[in-house]
Amino acid sequence: MYFSKSFIPILKNNPAEAKIKSHQLMLRVGMIKQSSAGIYSWLPLGFKIMKKIEQIVREEQDRVGAQEILMPTIQSSEIWKESGRYEDYGEEMLRIKDRQNREMLYGPTNEELVTEIFRSSVKSYKSLPQLLYHIQWKFRDELRPRFGIMRCREFYMKDAYSFDLTDDDAFFSYNKFFLSYLRTFKRLNLSAIPMAADTGPIGGNLSHEFIILADTGESKIYTDKRIFEVESETTIIEKSSLSNLRKEFENFYSVTDEKFNKDEFEKSVPEEFRLNTKGIEVGHIFYFGDKYSKPLNTAVDFNGNKEFVKMGSYGIGVSRLVGAIIEAKYNDKNGIMKWPISVSPYDCAIIPMINKNDTSNLEKSNNIFEYLKSKNIDAIIDDTDENISAKIKKFNLIGIPYQIIIGNKSEGDLFEFKEIDGEPQKLNIEEIASQISKAKLN
Repeated sequence: MYFSKSFIPILKNNPAEAKIKSHQLMLRVGMIKQSSAGIYSWLPLGFKIMKKIEQIVREEQDRVGAQEILMPTIQSSEIWKESGRYEDYGEEMLRIKDRQNREMLYGPTNEELVTEIFRSSVKSYKSLPQLLYHIQWKFRDELRPRFGIMRCREFYMKDAYSFDLTDDDAFFSYNKFFLSYLRTFKRLNLSAIPMAADTGPIGGNLSHEFIILADTGESKIYTDKRIFEVESETTIIEKSSLSNLRKEFENFYSVTDEKFNKDEFEKSVPEEFRLNTKGIEVGHIFYFGDKYSKPLNTAVDFNGNKEFVKMGSYGIGVSRLVGAIIEAKYNDKNGIMKWPISVSPYDCAIIPMINKNDTSNLEKSNNIFEYLKSKNIDAIIDDTDENISAKIKKFNLIGIPYQIIIGNKSEGDLFEFKEIDGEPQKLNIEEIASQISKAKLN
């Protein structure tokens, strides 16, 4: 891919309306374009990143045995009236009418619809548990949409739902999703800490938010700093039993502001370990028992008795994660963004010095591109006539993690190769490909 042929409309300066770095960067490097208040078009660069995040989320849902479905964005009001939430949900719900004057809504969430799907299909406890998920656009009519895709009206979300016979079975499903979230955020190179949270309009009595620390976050959190040591221990995630895994985190006080109790915080956490800060919610899981199955009459036959199924729901903001990664990874001091290679729009940028009367560096770039392609490494060639320093500055802003610079310092089959935030090395193309491939496997 030549940069000159790609659709990456870069702006010279940060847009005045953007107040946080993720919104600034996404507009400036042409990842998104605002359509109306809180609604954005996703342009190729941003869309590519979002789809890579989506695939990681999908793989980790599949890994715990969840099955993917796809529910519509437009829902009937009838099932929401059955559950009692149609009037209670508030003005965030976009209510509409079709040409037959039937009340419809643009789905803000899917507890009712997935329960209706389940109750029409599953009648026996022998079919349990069922774990279903989908990745779909949602709409919530935010009163004051702000911060770009971090607090917008239309957003892309993974939501999953569990159906079990008993509370114990349901807690086991809850723990499976708890594990899948830890794995998901680790693959995104994010330190996301599970924190006890309020259930809000979803309901129920058990809930965790997964929070990454960020000054621009809207969630206030109170936590024991030692919980970060648990998060960094990969062996705990991979080797703990599901029930013990959650306990590893719950041994430490860690809550969002709705659950905060000052006396309990000070009693539970020594002063030197107390942390009161802000964070960004990147995932939220709930257990709510029969809150929806009872009003929606969703039950299975168990030894001749009618048992209402126990349910949980599990959300990840796929589009929000694009902004959250920027907030976590952007280096203010050096003006450098570095995407985790797992979601970067390209693995590597090839940056040649181009002379109008000498095309040899562009030819070398083409050969390097083809070799990297044969090794399943996705690259982009900057074939513009900008000088080398301007090109490097541009890719530091975009955040592609590796750069191959073909200029005066290139010697024979050795090229200047660097991580975006690292020191340059002189390597041949085989060594370069090996380094990038190893990084993709980690």
